[in-house]
Amino acid sequence: MEKKQFIEIDLSYIEDGLYLCIDAQKKGDIEVDTTNFYTNEPKYQIKEGCFYDFEFSHKNETQAKNYRLFCSDQSNIVKNRKRKEYIGIIAPNIFVGTLTFQILNTENPNKKWDLQLEVQSKKTSYRQDYQYMLNDITSKCTDLIIQANSPVSHTFEIDPETKNKTLYQRFAFISSIINSEEFEDAIQRIVTSPTTTWTEESELTDVRKIKRFRNSEIKRLINSDNRLKLTSTHPLHQKGLQSVATKIESYRKFESVDTSENRFIKHALETFLKFCMDISNHQNAGKRLKEEADTVSEKLETHLQHDLFKSVSRPTTLKLNSPTLQKKEGYRELLKVWLKYDLAAQLIWNGGDEVYSGGKKDIATLYEYWLFFKLLDVLKHVFNIEPKELEKLIVPSKDNLSLQLKQGKVTALKGTYTKANRHLNIRFNYNRSFAGGTEDISKTGSWTTTLRPDYTLSIWPTKLKEAEAEAKDQIVHIHFDAKYKVANINQILGDDKNEEALSIEKKDNLKGIYKNADLLKMHAYKDAIRRTSGAYVLYPGETNKPIRGFHEVLPGLGAFPIKPSENENETIYLESFIKEVLNHFLNSASQRENIAHKSYKIYSNDKPNKILEPIPEYLDKENNHKIIPDDTNVIVGFYNNKTQYEWITKKGLYNFRMGSGNGSLILNKETVSAKYLLLHTHKDKSSGDLWKIVSKGPKVYTRLNLEKKGYPKANKPSDYEKSYLIIELEKIDLTEFGNNKWDFRKLKNYNIGNASAKPFTTTLTELLNYKI
Repeated sequence: MEKKQFIEIDLSYIEDGLYLCIDAQKKGDIEVDTTNFYTNEPKYQIKEGCFYDFEFSHKNETQAKNYRLFCSDQSNIVKNRKRKEYIGIIAPNIFVGTLTFQILNTENPNKKWDLQLEVQSKKTSYRQDYQYMLNDITSKCTDLIIQANSPVSHTFEIDPETKNKTLYQRFAFISSIINSEEFEDAIQRIVTSPTTTWTEESELTDVRKIKRFRNSEIKRLINSDNRLKLTSTHPLHQKGLQSVATKIESYRKFESVDTSENRFIKHALETFLKFCMDISNHQNAGKRLKEEADTVSEKLETHLQHDLFKSVSRPTTLKLNSPTLQKKEGYRELLKVWLKYDLAAQLIWNGGDEVYSGGKKDIATLYEYWLFFKLLDVLKHVFNIEPKELEKLIVPSKDNLSLQLKQGKVTALKGTYTKANRHLNIRFNYNRSFAGGTEDISKTGSWTTTLRPDYTLSIWPTKLKEAEAEAKDQIVHIHFDAKYKVANINQILGDDKNEEALSIEKKDNLKGIYKNADLLKMHAYKDAIRRTSGAYVLYPGETNKPIRGFHEVLPGLGAFPIKPSENENETIYLESFIKEVLNHFLNSASQRENIAHKSYKIYSNDKPNKILEPIPEYLDKENNHKIIPDDTNVIVGFYNNKTQYEWITKKGLYNFRMGSGNGSLILNKETVSAKYLLLHTHKDKSSGDLWKIVSKGPKVYTRLNLEKKGYPKANKPSDYEKSYLIIELEKIDLTEFGNNKWDFRKLKNYNIGNASAKPFTTTLTELLNYKI
């Protein structure tokens, strides 16, 4: 390939002296295939994502101004100048493949000429990746058909009315098989080490060369023509034989390649050749399809011209149960290809238009489809699930089979996984949409706009239906996006930036340029889609980079490399991550599960509390114990007289009775964890007498122990049989609470009448709402 910055394309087939001049921004953005290395691709090649100036030129300038360039398949690629329409810009954007332009003369607008340019991907391995992934998808689909026992015919005739688009889809699957390295290797193994058999062949042989005579040969020796008279001294003459034949027909054994297995191989190659030739000769086949079909036909004809197949006759029967066909290298692979051939020939891919219609090779979309199957393999292995939903991917329709794998269509894997103490539902979705703008937070969806990750793995307990798990925050979604065009991890996560770099990035953002768009999208998935714990990029690179939000595997962001290759370890990082996620879910005490439970408890209140009154920020500044009013409990306690109150203020202690009488306290978690005490006495309607509880919990005291602490003496001997709970107090600065008083009688747990002296608990939120 010759690298150029400027080319002149000769258009003399349109008009003598006419050229199309194309300028690139830098050398190498245009390549010219001077040796026809890429047989089915146009000679002139440009690159995706680049911009090219074009202009028609002619020795007669007036003539050049009459020509226009446009692209009917991709209308946004050619942009002509308004005043000089024979000049403009070619911007392939993300298109990859053969781009067909149209040229017209304004003086004869009904006449159009085609011009083809090849648009290369920026990834140098895209041709091999494209072929490998298409072949892999074909293999997966035909395996699915065989597993599902789909009703298919083993004869295939091409309908003369079949449209070019459908023809190309069918041919793409077949050519992906024939052009694969596996197919080539299999043919080479067969021709270098063919199966053979011993056979006999009759020939006219000089009797002097025959070492051992059979009975049939002895008879021919006596009865055949061309005889030689024997001398009287010859032993046979003495036996009464006057003469013998000089030459007779005898048999010799030799090794032959004309076996049933080789006949099958020849039949298979001829079947593939007929299919390709029928495609090429079809009345609706486009130029690109004809060229590619002819190339594959030439390859097959080259194989059939080998000396091996010249010595092999046509088969009369096909013995597919032959041990050689099923076990011998080369033969085994060709048998597998032949069994898949009819299935692949009838396979129409509903999503195929997005990959290769109009000559394009949308390798980024193909990578997305291919990763669907790779992720399925990983999940099947990790969760030990054989998804029945896969059978729905191949749907029999009139005269063909349809692959229901298309962008925007949900295709799910569902199953259950049980290990140790956990029973989990597993669901894998392709292109699942999460509707935006839904106010009901108990339902699945996005806080903002509708989002559609490429792949979504959802996990929740089997005891709950999916909708229930969403409502109770018991489901977790993990999203993945395929990014074929990402070359390295820094394109996703970016480099560490200094202040100057951040300023430049901000200016770029104002221009609509976002270098970390993929990372921002992962953040959008994680932050906008409810119950999402992770979002990750899958790209054909080298570096594995999962980033944890806290201490556990979830929540998190990151990227995993998966290259299109035969290497079985390509998904090792992703598989390891999925296993780590699974182990994380087996841990019932995980931080993520704890947070999810508390979030559900908080957000289940659809009428959030409001506190506008002054309160301290922290209960304990030294330990940064933040005050959360809903979680801060207050004990409302009664004191009987001035003497008792003076003891409370002097000793910093408060006592509750133990038992069931007035003044006794129930020891529940709200009581034990209470942080404040609000005191009131007889006839009080409100109180601002607030104390901080500084003890870690109540202590048990006898009446005698209380009196040792200076508590008033008991009036009755029976009082000494009672026990009390004591908490330690500290007077607070009431200005932190705005010097307010609160009507404790309106609190939910307040008792009226004689029970009004009974202590009870409330939350700081409820108390502050009843300010006087």
